[in-house]
Amino acid sequence: MSLLTSTEADLALWPDSARLTADGDVRVGGVPLTSAAERYGTPLYVLDEDQVRARARAYRAAFPDAGVHYAAKAFLCRALVRWLDEEGIGLDVCSAGELELAVAAGFPADRVLLHGNAKSPRDLASALRLGVGRVVLDSVGEITRLAALVPPGERRRVLVRVVPGISAGHHDKVRTGDEDQKFGLSLTDGSAQHAVARVLATPCLELTGLHCHIGSQIAEVKPYLAAQRRLLGLRARIAETYGVVLPEIDLGGGHAVAQRPGERGIDLTDLARRLRAELAESCRAAGLPEPRLLLEPGRALVARAGVAVYRVLAVKRTAHRVFVAVDGGMGDNPRPALYGAPCVPRLVGRVSTAAPHPVDLVGRHCEAGDVLAPAVPLPADIRPGDLVATPVAGAYQLSMASAYNLHGRPPLIATREGTPRLLIRREEPDDLWLRDLGG
Repeated sequence: MSLLTSTEADLALWPDSARLTADGDVRVGGVPLTSAAERYGTPLYVLDEDQVRARARAYRAAFPDAGVHYAAKAFLCRALVRWLDEEGIGLDVCSAGELELAVAAGFPADRVLLHGNAKSPRDLASALRLGVGRVVLDSVGEITRLAALVPPGERRRVLVRVVPGISAGHHDKVRTGDEDQKFGLSLTDGSAQHAVARVLATPCLELTGLHCHIGSQIAEVKPYLAAQRRLLGLRARIAETYGVVLPEIDLGGGHAVAQRPGERGIDLTDLARRLRAELAESCRAAGLPEPRLLLEPGRALVARAGVAVYRVLAVKRTAHRVFVAVDGGMGDNPRPALYGAPCVPRLVGRVSTAAPHPVDLVGRHCEAGDVLAPAVPLPADIRPGDLVATPVAGAYQLSMASAYNLHGRPPLIATREGTPRLLIRREEPDDLWLRDLGG
């Protein structure tokens, strides 16, 4: 293992605004993490508003003619909804809860896609009541359920989620484009083709396109090209069989971001260039007009904008290992325990001259698996009271957080031009106890 020292180069994973100060602190959006930790307590999530906006603009620049819909499951709050609306980004939601929060924050429902492999009656009813732009159908049974809810005389736009038979992603648990998993309808066994026929035969549903999502943390362009070819092939067969030319295809998201030093995320410019070229060539060969492309990035918009800040509670040295325990863990970031997501901590708030030493950064929850980062380098003199921060924390951490052991979920602040703003307050004991009726 290479033990990295804490230099300015280590901030490559951090928001672009991150600056290392002479006293060992780090400023994010102009706000010192030490002062934020003192004011709001720890664990604490910090989100750089300008970084989110910059990523949204990068997608709009790379895909000016496409529909870019942020995957809300990565993280959602009312302020983020407003930022994305202002930047011209749509939303991809997978529950009535996400949809209703977005609409309550003023987001236009017609720029929302509703996903989900098992949509509840409330999900479908909310989608129809609020007027979402598209419902992505994930099963044949869902076609019947949705159609039964459409008011007489109305039509609702839908996409059919196709399983293209392409496996991509950094872990088995996030690969969703291959056969024998819970999402979508297979091309191989004819389920997708059957669903298309059912939708086209249902007068109250308007099939506008085909959808797929092949996985997460995908850094290569080739899997997307392969998925696009398969969707376009099905689109051509639909045009030949039914005389219907679908105006949209949706390639989902899963675009990788760097999570460790030296890693790379997906190259947006290259992705856009090669997808457009493939789209034009395939449609020319089929003699069909090009469809509008839809994309659903989530992590790629918000992950690098976020930083998690913890305080060290204990340092335990055994015969072979050093455990550094912090006041958070799997309750606020379950991803390392779920599928080995990496975590790259650094000491903030003081300068240490001690050599880096491998430690296991662990949480306070009563689980042996509550390990945020095994065998990571931190200064050998790390001690209780120190602050440790981890970058790339804006996606799938606070959104997946729980109150395990009745530790409340952390607060979230936004930073911009040196000003912190509390977006989500800390979950207090009273919040947890209110749900317990004691009967």
